Amino acid sequence: MKTPFIPLARCLLGALSIAVLAGCAATTTPVLDSHFGETVALLRQQQILYPNAAYNPNPVLGLDGKAAISGYKLYQKSYNAPDPLPDVLTIGVSKN
Repeated sequence: MKTPFIPLARCLLGALSIAVLAGCAATTTPVLDSHFGETVALLRQQQILYPNAAYNPNPVLGLDGKAAISGYKLYQKSYNAPDPLPDVLTIGVSKN
């Protein structure tokens, strides 16, 4: 007498795999996509000190010309090649 174990096992395995795949089909993506970027936009707005600054026609009072030029020159100088490091063997040796 043959037992119908193998066909029954195949049927149960198929039903189980369909149930697992159906469980994976449910997603929260539409819910998350509807709020995508809200946090970044909120943080950006919270970091602006004076939101209406673009509409103010008065110039900002701040640095004079000499201080601005000096700051700009130091900024440009910071991108030059760094000074070469001394040799390790000469550390602690003076030329006196």
